[in-house]
Amino acid sequence: MSLFQQPSFDTVTEALQWLNLQGFTQNFNLDVNCIRYNNNSQSMSPDEFKIEYIFRFEGDTDPGDEDIVYGIISDVYNIKGVLTSAFGIYADSVSVEMIKKLSTH
Repeated sequence: MSLFQQPSFDTVTEALQWLNLQGFTQNFNLDVNCIRYNNNSQSMSPDEFKIEYIFRFEGDTDPGDEDIVYGIISDVYNIKGVLTSAFGIYADSVSVEMIKKLSTH
């Protein structure tokens, strides 16, 4: 399934549940120049993963409700997982390389 044929969901929870059923079971956390997983004890650089799915949720009344859910695959580490981030990730301390990777889609 490509990014252009992916399902749509009304809530972040629905997207996370669907991704989990597709085998995206790791929880990733965004760091300055990598994505961390396994209770932040391991990390992946931008060239070690690809973004398979992106689901964007915009809050109708509260801009604070805006989120992006990424379905991420790493063939290097043979793992699939999810990263959730508010639209304002670019305001966070994130490297240019990570911004480019997360905004390529």
